[in-house]
Amino acid sequence: MTATLPPASTSAAPTALPPVIYVLTAGTFLMATTEFVFAGLLTSVAGDFSVTVARAGLAITVFAVGMILGAPTMALATLRVPRRVTLTAALVIFSAGHAVGALTGSFGVLLGTRFVTAVATGAFWAVASVAAVDATGPRIRSRALGIMLGGGMLANVLGVPLGALVGQFIGWRGTFWLLAVLAAVLAAAVARMVPAASRSGALPSVRAELASLRSGRLWLVLATCAMVTGGALSIYSFISPILTDAAGIPELGVPVALMGFGLAALVGSILAGWMGDTRPFATPVLTAAATLVIALALLLLPAQPALMLLLFVLLGLVSLSANPVLVGLANRYGGEASTLATSMPTAMFNLGTAIGTGLAGTALGSGLGVQGPLLVGVVGAALVLVPLGLLVPRERGLRRVR
Repeated sequence: MTATLPPASTSAAPTALPPVIYVLTAGTFLMATTEFVFAGLLTSVAGDFSVTVARAGLAITVFAVGMILGAPTMALATLRVPRRVTLTAALVIFSAGHAVGALTGSFGVLLGTRFVTAVATGAFWAVASVAAVDATGPRIRSRALGIMLGGGMLANVLGVPLGALVGQFIGWRGTFWLLAVLAAVLAAAVARMVPAASRSGALPSVRAELASLRSGRLWLVLATCAMVTGGALSIYSFISPILTDAAGIPELGVPVALMGFGLAALVGSILAGWMGDTRPFATPVLTAAATLVIALALLLLPAQPALMLLLFVLLGLVSLSANPVLVGLANRYGGEASTLATSMPTAMFNLGTAIGTGLAGTALGSGLGVQGPLLVGVVGAALVLVPLGLLVPRERGLRRVR
């Protein structure tokens, strides 16, 4: 089945980003902060609940599972609910989940709140992507998604370090309370600024949403999404031992490297979003090829501190930068019933992360040592080119037929 694609541009489509895009960006900032900040709070959480750090890490795993399940299921479950209501409810649940987590003395309850919060996060990311495209139209959808998803990159630069710092001074519960309050404030802003109805006025249909998944091109995009994060984050997640053991960089240099990666990723997301509106296929191919070259350089070149830091920052610039373009393509191939299709990249990004980091962790514990995650990253970066290599000729062939 070939999805009916929305027109490339319309005279009524805006050319400047509306304020609601920045409100949605603030939401993705909060959501990404809570997803990644827990890694910096593990020790204090483990001590508070008298569990091992490894057991405390279940809160990260549970959150990932909630994100994978939450994005597509909540996109369908709330299909006939106004997007403003869904986004506001997701933020309210997000806020309540953090408040309950901050109050509980049970580790089991904390895990439950992490799962519920993750489902709300998946719902927000999925519906916010659709709302962002609807607010701007197809002409500048990649630019809008680049800004909105850039909130997630900004979280790694600003939100996660600040959240960890708050946790050091007033405890991990203080970080949770801060996230709860900020989400409540943002919920009020979303309720006021997000339009009540879609600009298209199309009547939602679960059958049409499920039918959109028959698109072969959509699944090639989704496979690309999983490969992108699987390759990049297998290196990112284990960069601390890679830098300290392989390059001899002091542990104090790791936060600097992570901040450099985050800043570069933010810039890359915005730039690729601009490029993706006019070059939706060349952009992911270019960034995938650059990622493969950089990952190979990290694996094969001599481990010199300055070189490793530079390559890691460059990896941040290109490896995840095409994500908004991929979300835009998923929205495009969803046609008129694009809510489920647009939600799927969120699940695939997290699925790729889970698989990639799992393989990288296993490789790290093998005889490969710190070379293991780098090798997994290289393989993942190379695999990105496979679905893209199938998608681009197919798209060109369809254009010739038209």
